[in-house]
Amino acid sequence: MSARQPAAAKDGSTGGDRKAADRPIDAPARKAAGPRERARRRWTGAGIVQAPGQLRSLVRRSEGGLVALATLVGCVAGVAVSAMNWATQSLRELLFLLPPGMRLSAADAVSPVLLLVGPCLGGALLGLVIVAAGYIRGPRKRPAIDPIEANALHGGRMSLRDSLYLALQNVVSNGSGASVGLEAGYTQLASGLASRLGIAFEVRRSDLRTLVGCGAAGAIAAGFGAPLAGAFYAFELIIGTYSIATLTPVVVAALCGNLIAQQLIATQPLVDFGDVQAITTSHVTSMEILPSLALGLVCAGLGILIMRGVTLVERLVQASGVPRVAAPALGGLCVGALALVATPQVLSGGHGALHMHFAAESQGHGIAALAGLFAAKAMASAISIGSGFRGGLFFASLFLGAIAGKLFAAGAPLLVPALAGFGLTPLAYAVIGMSALAVAVIGGPLTMTFLTLEITGSLPITGLVLAAVIASSLTVRKTFGYSFATWRFHLRGESIRSPHDIGWIRSLTVGRLMRRDTRVVAADTPLATFMRAHPLGSPSRVIAVDGQGRYAGIVNVPEAHAAAREADAAAQPVLADLLLHTDAFLTPGLNAKDAAAAFDRTESEALAVVDGPETRKVLGLLTESHTLKRYSEELDRQRRAMAGEID
Repeated sequence: MSARQPAAAKDGSTGGDRKAADRPIDAPARKAAGPRERARRRWTGAGIVQAPGQLRSLVRRSEGGLVALATLVGCVAGVAVSAMNWATQSLRELLFLLPPGMRLSAADAVSPVLLLVGPCLGGALLGLVIVAAGYIRGPRKRPAIDPIEANALHGGRMSLRDSLYLALQNVVSNGSGASVGLEAGYTQLASGLASRLGIAFEVRRSDLRTLVGCGAAGAIAAGFGAPLAGAFYAFELIIGTYSIATLTPVVVAALCGNLIAQQLIATQPLVDFGDVQAITTSHVTSMEILPSLALGLVCAGLGILIMRGVTLVERLVQASGVPRVAAPALGGLCVGALALVATPQVLSGGHGALHMHFAAESQGHGIAALAGLFAAKAMASAISIGSGFRGGLFFASLFLGAIAGKLFAAGAPLLVPALAGFGLTPLAYAVIGMSALAVAVIGGPLTMTFLTLEITGSLPITGLVLAAVIASSLTVRKTFGYSFATWRFHLRGESIRSPHDIGWIRSLTVGRLMRRDTRVVAADTPLATFMRAHPLGSPSRVIAVDGQGRYAGIVNVPEAHAAAREADAAAQPVLADLLLHTDAFLTPGLNAKDAAAAFDRTESEALAVVDGPETRKVLGLLTESHTLKRYSEELDRQRRAMAGEID
């Protein structure tokens, strides 16, 4: 049984590695704090409310209790998604004078002045939000933790304060017309609420990770009206694996999130064909897999270009020297100019535009028009995210994928005439391209496959989508190696490539594993003196230090006695001649995996632990056998937790 989760901070932060500045200050410091600090604590200093002890015990010892908690998480996710949808639509109607319920990307009667100025005003408002947050939250060096990073490194612990802040930024960004989706805000807020709820019930690490996945599942299911897609989004992208132990809570959360959202705000389905036969002209056979695979490969390349484009814009903005609070306004002006010159379809997430492109009356676009729309939308998304608007590329990648599929349907037969003989319509290619490009950018092949199944109800088309998303996912993984989220972690210097729990490895450090009661001897000690102080049968390894107390090497006691016996009486060896691993040592911040690699590299059974390569002050000793034993124990515990075998 794992230990209980550590108590959360009084300031409301639930991040795994809080800085000292985030911890509560003591009474004298509280009295000395200025009015700005007191105002900041007034808004952010609320403590965590713990659930009653009997309820905590019920959730910890009962699978039914965890499912009940997941049900609550799903309902909360549905409410959060509905609130964000209402807020963003209200902001769009206010800024662009839209009729009630009209989607911005589908509006064709918006004033050109509003198209140009609206995103810029939103960027200015976002800058004010950043300034206000900086005043309330204080200087923050660590970025907010998203659900993937929380589950990978922090055992599911997220800051609700940061999640609310990011959700607000996402609402302002999407509501003002920036080309970002709300899905990042959905999952951030719902998972943050789920994490806070799990901490209140003091659930185990594995259960807290599952609850974070439940929050994301409920949010995606509510946002798209697709419970299966929401559940597998959690399995593939937030939890990192599917297991029997996580199946029930995640699926229940997804169903509840979808149900609550449908009751609160009536939304259109993601795609409404009216007649499934509109996507095929003949019976779908296995031969249709060939163009589907080709489209998957094309979407993989386009997805990589889009992710690279976002990074390029970010670097250009940083190199320009534009202040962080002013960059969104400048980016919004550029996005508004694109909407004015090209089409309003580049604005916001693109829900309305996607419905337009799947409608029967909007078919028959030329190659040039489709290519121009794809380029404009991709540029708008890159500029929006690169300039500081908050949001994700989930829905933008769906819209871009649909356009790419229609482009493929129009252009591929011109290059390969044999492709014209297949029974797929441009709508079918749009569905396949929508899923394949989303997989290239976001990841989650099964998520996109089930999303297609839920919006089309066609098993044959779903089979073709599965082939395309596998081709796209494999190509991106082998040539690029990252999804959009993990690519941004990489740019930040983080090595996360999935939500698999590696936080336990990082917490299993050399500093925790080492022995501190080690014996130290001066390197210039006469050998005879050393042997008298360390006879055979005493600890077999002694650390030697130089005259300044710096690490000098390790003395093997049996080898020292053997060397003394074998040497001539007139030529006794000195202790310095017997030192081992003089330049090989560990530092306390290394994790167990890195320590095991160091043992292999130096071919040693034990290494000294020093505070750093410069000072080399001895802190302790770590053996290879103890490291591997503890690493194996933790690995086995994680395996059993994943399989639901831990009570």
